[in-house]
Amino acid sequence: MLSAIIKGQAQQLLPRSDQSSSTTSQSPQAPKQQPPSQQQTVQQPTAQRQTGSSQRLTRDEAVRLALAQASAFQTAHYAELIAAEDVKLARIAFLPKVTVPSTITYNSPTLGPVAPGTPGAERFSFISANAVAEYQALVGAIGEIDVAGRLRAALRRSVALLEAARAGTEIARRTLIQSVDDAYYGLALATAKRIAAEQTLSATEEFARITQLMLNAGEVAEVDLTRARLQVASRRDELEQARANELVAGGTLRVLVGYPFDSPIDVVDLANEPPDRAAIDRFVVSGISNRPEFAQLDAERRAAEQEAKAARAERLPQVSYSINAGFDAESLKPDPLHDHTGVLATFSLTIPVFDWGASKSREQQAKIRSQSIESERTLAVRNFNQQFYAARAQAVAAANRYQVLSASVVDAERNLQASIARYRSGEAPILEVTDAQTTLAAQRAALYQAIFEYQQARSRLLQVTTQ
Repeated sequence: MLSAIIKGQAQQLLPRSDQSSSTTSQSPQAPKQQPPSQQQTVQQPTAQRQTGSSQRLTRDEAVRLALAQASAFQTAHYAELIAAEDVKLARIAFLPKVTVPSTITYNSPTLGPVAPGTPGAERFSFISANAVAEYQALVGAIGEIDVAGRLRAALRRSVALLEAARAGTEIARRTLIQSVDDAYYGLALATAKRIAAEQTLSATEEFARITQLMLNAGEVAEVDLTRARLQVASRRDELEQARANELVAGGTLRVLVGYPFDSPIDVVDLANEPPDRAAIDRFVVSGISNRPEFAQLDAERRAAEQEAKAARAERLPQVSYSINAGFDAESLKPDPLHDHTGVLATFSLTIPVFDWGASKSREQQAKIRSQSIESERTLAVRNFNQQFYAARAQAVAAANRYQVLSASVVDAERNLQASIARYRSGEAPILEVTDAQTTLAAQRAALYQAIFEYQQARSRLLQVTTQ
């Protein structure tokens, strides 16, 4: 726009002797100066994005791609799957373990003297074996009867940890979405600043060219041309910085969404995302209570309580059983097998007496962990409230700044027009024009910054209120 303004007034800035030649050589399609009321403000910039064949990436698509990439969210999901397997293991602990132990034992005959008439089957050396050859094949089931509640406490602890893992997955998902929003709108801001820097540089280069023509005509001093060139150099430096910032911001978003670094990426135009002051009023602080962090802390507290119960149950009597069915014979012939086939059941009662305070210490650790989680929850409530009010204040301030800056950009454009007109008539020095150019560039940058900060604060409100 600034370039169009200067081009439209170029003929009035030139000496009379140059006006006719410039007019005849000017293309019929050259832009003309428009009245201020008809000029387009920076809210709808006329500069087009140089995106080539790239397709614009929407914010929702960026979130979808990021959730499919390797990230902390994926790691949290794997942790949830591991916790689900722990629940299965805790339930399996209630079931008997079935085994099929089969043994063949050879017991050498005794090397010492034996009484005359002793059968050969009784002439074995080791008293722990029942014969010279012993065959054993059993189907057994062993397990624990949860009379003390240790297994039940372990199961409830595993279920609570699974709930905590699920909440952790949701926390990681929302954190990743927050990172995508920051990177997405960060790239949009960098792109908008780069486009504004290109516009400003184009306008200052055009003004420097006009100043050169006026110097050749003897209407201005050489110092004016020097100042115009310095202004061009400053704007070119700003453009290079803006391009570098855009590359860095694009790299950050590419990492999150999985785009190759050599592929183009195009995001939303910030000018098309103006702040909505009314949308901020829909966020209420009561939404904080639905945050997954609270569900995670509650689940971890329940897990700690069940861990304390399991540790306390270790000091209570434990009952276990072992049931075996099969044969244990000195021969595989039918008669010995039939005589030595049966069922053997064993029940054991274990009464803990003294473990040097190990179970008591584990119980105390679990209780302290539960108290620590309660303290952490109280602190989280205060932190989330602070985050809500801070994000809301930032969003409201950014929306208000947007309204002010929108009018300021229009005033800055008019100020530049007036400065050019005063410089043309010799009423103002060139410094007034360069200051007006600087002011317009600063107001544009501030306007885009306000839009970015609004979108960033709105994203944080969505995060803190679980919307």
